Amino acid sequence: MDYEELAGVLKALADPNRLKIIDLLSGGSLCACHLLDHFAFTQPTLSHHMKVLEKAGIVEVTKEGTWHHYQLTESFVTEFMESIGQLFLAPAQASSKKTSETDERNR
Repeated sequence: MDYEELAGVLKALADPNRLKIIDLLSGGSLCACHLLDHFAFTQPTLSHHMKVLEKAGIVEVTKEGTWHHYQLTESFVTEFMESIGQLFLAPAQASSKKTSETDERNR
């Protein structure tokens, strides 16, 4: 697990507006103009949020003429869930295994 990379992703996610953007993009690709319809901030602010998400590898942008279309990076969801699983589940599984081994020795 790359802790630096995971920390960068978590930092990018640590904003309610960016979480909402990810939620909106979970339904598929959206134009920046359609994303803006869901927020009370300006295009430059949206651009900032999108750059943070793009730098973290969470979203990718496709330019069609003057329009920017954003979508979740295909591998992001799978890799993120695996990293979080390793971070939280591995110690719990190890602890569970130790408890089972102790129980068997005490019998």
